[in-house]
Amino acid sequence: MVAFRSHDTTGRTSGLLLRSVLYALLALGLIVFDKRYDQLGRIRRTLSIVVYPIELAVTSPFEGWSWLRASVTTRDVLRAENARLRAELRTDQFQLQRLAALEAENGRLRALRKATAGVGGKFLVGDIMDVDLDAFRERVLVDKGARDGVYVGQAVLDASGVFGQVAHVDERTSDVILITDATNAIPVMVNRTGMRTIAVGTGEPNRLKLPYLPITTDVVKGDLLVTSGLGGVFPEGYPVGTVGDVKRDPAQSLADVDVRPAAAIDRSRELLFVWLTRK
Repeated sequence: MVAFRSHDTTGRTSGLLLRSVLYALLALGLIVFDKRYDQLGRIRRTLSIVVYPIELAVTSPFEGWSWLRASVTTRDVLRAENARLRAELRTDQFQLQRLAALEAENGRLRALRKATAGVGGKFLVGDIMDVDLDAFRERVLVDKGARDGVYVGQAVLDASGVFGQVAHVDERTSDVILITDATNAIPVMVNRTGMRTIAVGTGEPNRLKLPYLPITTDVVKGDLLVTSGLGGVFPEGYPVGTVGDVKRDPAQSLADVDVRPAAAIDRSRELLFVWLTRK
């Protein structure tokens, strides 16, 4: 018994070597057994089912954090992209509005150009800079003045008809009194009959009056009034307005005739200064 329990180095080395060989043979046998009969595979699959909840509990926080970071990053990218697209949309909308404004301006200038076809002499296009807000005056400020040859009393048209005449001239600007101003009067002719009369302003932007027509005068609603050319200020034959309402009171000697101006008094932006050819 004493010899069997000897602790000499040679005995320990022999015992360790023997155990190592036995373990290696056992492992080799298990590998062969597992390869042929897949018994350990069943055990591993069973253990994987048991271990899966633990594995899921361990990995879920990391996967959740990764998903959250990716989600936040994606949202930030989408927000930035959405903001960029909205900015581009606003820019495109502004450009479209500007193009629409340019198209409208081009149409007005073409109409002004067409309106000069029958005008003798020269003409000049000016832009309205300001509108007189005085309730008793109908005037606008235009960006053409003495340096451009504009003079007091000069006829001013827009694309639709007679707009007014120059009342005051500075070096670079001029005041234009509208035909609707209460102090203004313009010689006109009823286009249908050729009868001549005077149209006066009422102080209202969309109304003129024919105050000097007897009640027997042949004038009806819808008659076109054009410039007669008398006085040498306005070119002959340009639209002044359309008769809107005719009232005849037997107790009165004169008819009450309202006229709607042909010019876009409250909408025009470009005006036409006209120089008439003297015959």
